[in-house]
Amino acid sequence: MIKILVTGANGFLGKSFLKELSKEGNLLFSLSRTCGDYKVSLQEEIPDFKESFNLVIHAAGKAHSVPKTEIEKEQFYNTNVIGTANLLKGLEKFILPKEFVFISSVSVYGQETGSNISEDHPLLAQDSYGLSKIQAEQLIVDWCRVNKITCTILRLPLLVGKKPPGNLGAMIKALRKSYYFNIGKGEARKSMVLCKDVALLIPVVSKVGGIYNLTDGFHPSFFELSKALSNNKKHLSLPLFWAKALGRIGDFLGDKAPINSLRIKKITSDLIFDDSKARKLLNWKPELVLDYIKKENLD
Repeated sequence: MIKILVTGANGFLGKSFLKELSKEGNLLFSLSRTCGDYKVSLQEEIPDFKESFNLVIHAAGKAHSVPKTEIEKEQFYNTNVIGTANLLKGLEKFILPKEFVFISSVSVYGQETGSNISEDHPLLAQDSYGLSKIQAEQLIVDWCRVNKITCTILRLPLLVGKKPPGNLGAMIKALRKSYYFNIGKGEARKSMVLCKDVALLIPVVSKVGGIYNLTDGFHPSFFELSKALSNNKKHLSLPLFWAKALGRIGDFLGDKAPINSLRIKKITSDLIFDDSKARKLLNWKPELVLDYIKKENLD
């Protein structure tokens, strides 16, 4: 039995971590703003821990929104960078953990399109979210090196599990209300990974350390994903020509428009990450997202 602290424990990924890791007989402690063993807003205060931990899994953070003001942009820095710094300061007050796992994002690469993007790719993010994750990664790497703690950074793509937030949650809602449509033939492929598989890998990777991309290795297309989510139901497709025209109209309307040319480009372009490092070094063999969706109801 090992003592594990999970931050962001009330979030989509944190809940999955607690569920899966509890099956292994671990002694789990949770930290979140609203509930758990430690009710702490990390961006505002340094936690006062009452025990030491063998492993810390830092999953707390801000995501799933596009900032429109400077204040909203600053929230990413406060939550993801200041919050991380405060967590590390809190851990320094007690016996330090042996292992630290940080849940980062493939957003650090700053790529809207591309294939086989590996961990060696430069960190080119310019958006508030991606930049805050880069800064948090560096804080953690430096802190772990100084304190001789085994450091793991997991760069994750779209996460799949029960009641997902963000773009996948919006897609499921649109499918259920029958107003979803693919653009063109829905051929663009995106990297995805199941929350449960990330959770199951953590006890293995935390002892090894390193930086890893994690995906299901198949990278479903929008067509395949929509088909699986709706039990093979067919959906309307908007011709690419008309989609681009709508995007240009959105460019003209500005922030009020639900879609623009950049969003159209994202939706119709492949964005695939290479997880061969994890497969080689960690024997990473996750379940295919489509197989999971076909047997599970994500609602």
